[in-house]
Amino acid sequence: MLEKQPCYLGIDVGSVSTNLVVIDEKDHVIEKLYLRTGGQPINAMRDGMKILAEKLDDKVRIKGVGTTGSGRQLASVIIGADIVKNEITSHAVAAQKVIPGVKTILEIGGQDSKIIILRNGVVYDFAMNTVCAAGTGSFLDRQAARLNIPISEFGAYALRSQTPVRIAGRCAVFAESDMIHKQQTGHTLEDIISGLCEALVRNYLNNLAKSKEIKEPVVFQGGVAANIGIVAAFEKALGIKIVIPEYHDVMGAYGAALIAKEKMAAGSSPTNFYGFQTADNEYQAKSVECHDCSNLCEVIEIYSNGDVLARWGDRCGKWSSLGKASEVVG
Repeated sequence: MLEKQPCYLGIDVGSVSTNLVVIDEKDHVIEKLYLRTGGQPINAMRDGMKILAEKLDDKVRIKGVGTTGSGRQLASVIIGADIVKNEITSHAVAAQKVIPGVKTILEIGGQDSKIIILRNGVVYDFAMNTVCAAGTGSFLDRQAARLNIPISEFGAYALRSQTPVRIAGRCAVFAESDMIHKQQTGHTLEDIISGLCEALVRNYLNNLAKSKEIKEPVVFQGGVAANIGIVAAFEKALGIKIVIPEYHDVMGAYGAALIAKEKMAAGSSPTNFYGFQTADNEYQAKSVECHDCSNLCEVIEIYSNGDVLARWGDRCGKWSSLGKASEVVG
């Protein structure tokens, strides 16, 4: 029987996508998954683990697991993570691995966007936008569907434009209504889509990059980096060449895997990973409001087979510090 290859698993759970990356000891990606979260992160993770089990269970031995993204705590509980990191750190680690010396990271995902400024290999500054949907992947998906254009062809339309129209891109609602108005006045789809790409980039730079010095190399990460229209708009606005990593859509998960590898190499403890068979378990999540003080914290509970696996969300640590023995009572 062949010895299993030692590997590391990174999981990035976001509101739109759940990404899983498996890397080897040389930091090479041997498997990656980009799955739609669909409002059910637990199911998305279980689906991902099932796929990885079918492909890799008899070939690899997971030595460490890292989780990131808005659902990183949830992923940690269900998968058995060795380290939990925020998105800023994970994206920065991944970018520096792919593009040594990177100084600026532009990242646009399904529901949010961020900019990360690095100096001398350290995160020097960053900004996130989680409020407005304008410019995010979900907004672009919606506009492509409304125009009856496959999202994969959206950027190509923008590149064919001769005279881009100016679209109000500061707000998703205004941008959509402005696009409709431009359609009604007879502008071509190519000019409208190109104008939208430029408007969304303008909005990003005005809101997130304001007062920040964007230095090269500049790396563009996230699912929206696949949109060549947005890439062209960034390069036009900044006057510089932008680098798109090979695994731009799963860089958060890749960074989490790299961090897990570094963490496990520094210690002697075995991994907390429960194994690919966690896909066979049933999990439930519920939230309970604690009334023990004026904070009224929303405590999240994760159950499996009737047992409470974990809790979080309380500011004082009262409930998250308890094991399976106690229930949150309101």
